[in-house]
Formats: sequence, C-alpha cells, structure tokens
Amino acid sequence: MSDFSSEPIVSVKDATIFQETNAIVTGVNFDIQKGEFVYLIGRTGSGKSSILKTLYADLPLMTGYAQVAGFELSKIKPSKVPFLRRKVGIIFQDFELLPDRTVGDNLRFVMKATGWNSNQKIKEKISEVLMKVGLDSSVNKYPYQLSGGEQQRVVIARAIINEPLILVADEPTGNLDPKVADEILQLFRQINNSGTAILMATHNHKFLEKYPERVLKLDERKVLDSKKEKFEYSNVF
Repeated sequence: MSDFSSEPIVSVKDATIFQETNAIVTGVNFDIQKGEFVYLIGRTGSGKSSILKTLYADLPLMTGYAQVAGFELSKIKPSKVPFLRRKVGIIFQDFELLPDRTVGDNLRFVMKATGWNSNQKIKEKISEVLMKVGLDSSVNKYPYQLSGGEQQRVVIARAIINEPLILVADEPTGNLDPKVADEILQLFRQINNSGTAILMATHNHKFLEKYPERVLKLDERKVLDSKKEKFEYSNVF
C-alpha cells in the first residue's frame, strides 16, 4: 500500500468538466502535490469555477477520474461529501458570511456543522485561526462592521479551521482593491508555506508576475500546464 503522504492531494485524469449537460473543458489531466501553490487562469466563462466546483463535489464528475484528498469523485456518495470538504478549504469571491452573526459565530457555525463538539476547543480554535489571519480583535464584530479585505480574512479563517490539505479559492481578491488584494495573497502564501496546498483561480496578472508559481491555463476547452509546456498569459487578462 502506498504512503498517502506521497500521493498527490489532487489527481485528475482524462476528465471532462460539465455544466449541466454541456461539456465545457475536456481531456483534463493534472496533479497537485502536497504543499504546492497553483494558479488557475482563463477567460471569463472558460470553466475555472466549474473545475473548482467539481473538485469539491459541488458539480458531479461524470467522465474520467479524479481523486481529491483520498476521495474518488466519480464514486463519492453524498454522505461522504462533508468529509471531503473537511480536507478541502473553499474560498469564494463574494465571502458568503452570515450577516446576522458575529465573526466568532460565523466560524462556530461551520465548526458545529463539521463535527466540533467541545465549546472550549471551539473557542480556542477560533482564537487561533483569527490570530493567523490578523483579526484576533474582531471576534465579536459583525460582517457589516468589517472592510472587504477583513471579510475575506474571515472567509480564509473559516476555510482553514479544519486544517485542510488544500485551499481552493475562486477569485478570492476579485472584489478587493490592489493593495488589499496583495495583502490577501501574502496571507495565502503564509498558509501555503505552512504546508497547505493552494489552487487559486485569479484574473490578477500582477500576481503571476510578482509571485510566479505553477499555472494551469484554460484555453479552448483544454487545460494547459506550465509544468509541462510554455504558453502566453497575456491573452487571458
């Protein structure tokens, strides 16, 4: 039996990504290793979000093979999806925080939903993750009392609460001004340096220039991989 720690966190082979009955990306093949940082780029509507949603089982994998954090997506039962999502931290562009709950209660809600029972451990963990994202003094604030950048930090705290193997981020800086976007990317890089893999869909070409990492590019319904081939970024942004 192979050692799980040496297995890729994500492995996709000959997959087709669908939106309802439309095949939008075909012949998808890529792996993401433990601790890797990967950008996902492509024009609006090229299928970036659909690839991410397939990886955390929000869209079904109907053709091909994909394994994420030890779960085979074509065979995953609905009852197992919450267990997959404990291993995959999900970060959206539009925050999706509960507006009528404090920062602490937003995090507590997710923890209860993913099996945390001890109130003392919940309290300690909330304090720990808010400190990691630089918001330890905001536990009793409501989302409307926070800036966009601060709200995105809460979302990141929520995503790392179960110590996932990988963070999947869909345009996480899309609604933020350049300075705040850069601060959020720095936070992602810190999380990545501590061993969490990151797959980030982005339209921010400055990130790729300033902080070069491996790139997956969606182009004419295919996925190009900078680890395997050279390609232009400029025609995407």
